[in-house]
Amino acid sequence: MSRSFAVFAGVAAVGLVLISGIETRGSAQSTLSTKNPGTTARNANAKMGVATPRKQPPHRLVIHVDVNDPAVMNLALNNVSNVVQHYGDLSQKVEVEVVAYGPGLHMLRDDTSPVKGRIKMMSETTPELTFSACGNTRENMTKNEGKEVPLITQAKVTKSGVVRLM
Repeated sequence: MSRSFAVFAGVAAVGLVLISGIETRGSAQSTLSTKNPGTTARNANAKMGVATPRKQPPHRLVIHVDVNDPAVMNLALNNVSNVVQHYGDLSQKVEVEVVAYGPGLHMLRDDTSPVKGRIKMMSETTPELTFSACGNTRENMTKNEGKEVPLITQAKVTKSGVVRLM
């Protein structure tokens, strides 16, 4: 919904720029309009029709995983695959990020992830897919376990997973 609004606002801004440009030139053409009343209107319409189409920004999706459940992790990865396939079929770009925090951080842990092989494979074939690990959760797990929590190479650490979703 925000993309539609942004596109609409962008089109309105272009329209305003074009209209303001016409109005500033309109005073110079006012002498023409008294001699030939249709001249200014035709020129204004011609200038409005010159707008170039905008490149559509990529669709964006964030999926969060906050439970240590292989079924939930696989469901999240299935959703990623479905979204990438859907927009690929439409020849549209999409960026997908999976954010793991709380018990869901096990999804991105090198020592406990039940889906690390699948993540590796998907990362190799889907460059628009990224994985973010909650730094706060990792820090707490490190304290509780008394050792550094290893992450898979595809994961990047973000300060706070839930804030990353915002």
